[in-house]
Amino acid sequence: MAEQLIVGTHDGVARLVLNQPHKLNAISFEMWQGIADALADFARDDAVRVVVVEGAPGDKPAFSAGADISQFADKRGDSDAIARYNRAVKAGEQALIDIAKPTIAKIHGYCVGGGLAVALCCDLRIASEDSRFGIPAAKLGLGYGLDALQPLVDLVGPSTAKEILFTAKRFTAAEALIMGLINRCVPSVQLDALVDDYTSTIAGNAPLTIKAAKQIIAQTLRDEATRDVALCTKLVDDCYTSGDYTEGRTAFMEKRKPVFGRG
Repeated sequence: MAEQLIVGTHDGVARLVLNQPHKLNAISFEMWQGIADALADFARDDAVRVVVVEGAPGDKPAFSAGADISQFADKRGDSDAIARYNRAVKAGEQALIDIAKPTIAKIHGYCVGGGLAVALCCDLRIASEDSRFGIPAAKLGLGYGLDALQPLVDLVGPSTAKEILFTAKRFTAAEALIMGLINRCVPSVQLDALVDDYTSTIAGNAPLTIKAAKQIIAQTLRDEATRDVALCTKLVDDCYTSGDYTEGRTAFMEKRKPVFGRG
């Protein structure tokens, strides 16, 4: 498992690397389990300000070409196995969605099927121009449930989601940018620098403000009757009663860069 998922932290940035380059970083059952465990560790680590998810480099660049289909006969061979597999996938994806810290999918190369699902669970997606995107379910006879499709529809809307699913085509990074699948698209030689710029910028901003923004935006996507208004109020109040708010105002008056993370 440790070989298939590389985890590390440095200067407030946590990195989760999908590491099966010989399989275009296809995601195994064990990796799905490991994603949830890694995110739980990141959530508990106060030093972590932002999380980057990426694929290990290989002969062919890939964020992830999807689920590791070579495991399906063993890991999805009967109804009990399928349920167990689906629980692991759900736990991994939900951990990415639920972590209060911002997440960035750093995409280089193929980002397909389950790999795209992982990217969609991240807050931001930054891709190289040579990346390719798609959901080939209609060519494999696979079905995606409500929970699996909700992030896609929330991001690109129902019509574009239908185009992606009905055609099962691979789309270029330029097309993905137009669709709203990704936030930024740059030449591959600039990808590292842009992601590093985003992570350093986010890591240097007030963590409680970012936490509030992430969770309140998530509430806006829910039906009005089910929104947790009390939670939203508390998140904003936490900002104003924090040391970060004092630090932000003081730094502004003193014309210096603020140092956040004091609670």
